[in-house]
Amino acid sequence: MNNDYIDGLNMVREPETTYAEYLGGKKQGEYTVDDFEKLPEDQRMELIDGVLYDMAEPTTVHQMIVGKLHALLLDLIARSGKDCVPFVAPCNVKLDFDDDKTIVEPDVFVVCDRSKISKKRIDGAPDLVIEVISPSSKKKDYYIKHERYARAKVREYWIVDIERERVTVHDMVEDMIHLYTFDDKVPICISGGEMEVDFKEISDYISLLL
Repeated sequence: MNNDYIDGLNMVREPETTYAEYLGGKKQGEYTVDDFEKLPEDQRMELIDGVLYDMAEPTTVHQMIVGKLHALLLDLIARSGKDCVPFVAPCNVKLDFDDDKTIVEPDVFVVCDRSKISKKRIDGAPDLVIEVISPSSKKKDYYIKHERYARAKVREYWIVDIERERVTVHDMVEDMIHLYTFDDKVPICISGGEMEVDFKEISDYISLLL
């Protein structure tokens, strides 16, 4: 594990909010999926290794990118004839069947094993996860969620950085990292490069807000 990664983890701080009112006085690191499901429905949270994280309200540009990515993936997968299903937040994902301490809500993700899909949530790791980062989620997406997705055997993880206009693609299968700009066509690793997302199209779509 490289020092940059370790330094990044050290920069991340657990949230200060306590949830004793709902969860019986437990501490961060002790919460379970059952506890998570007791939270108010209007409280957007993620649970990672027993720690609850507040989710900030998304910006307009964040939502435009997320919506456009989902639409492009819908079209690409439909034209490919594959059985994969793209999803967009809010939708809960329990990354591991035997882990009762993690529930995440990726911005955009693709599931190719339809047995993981239920009316309530996704049970098991998606094949592709895309997070569009904001200043408040940057450290969580770059470090905590990256490590957790790798452990759950997510096959491919994209980090879309609006400020840097950069897309970082983690090919978890080949253990490789690819960097792209918002002017590039980004190939989807799990498709063997048969499908690609044209980020110039996304960049033009959000240009009125940049």
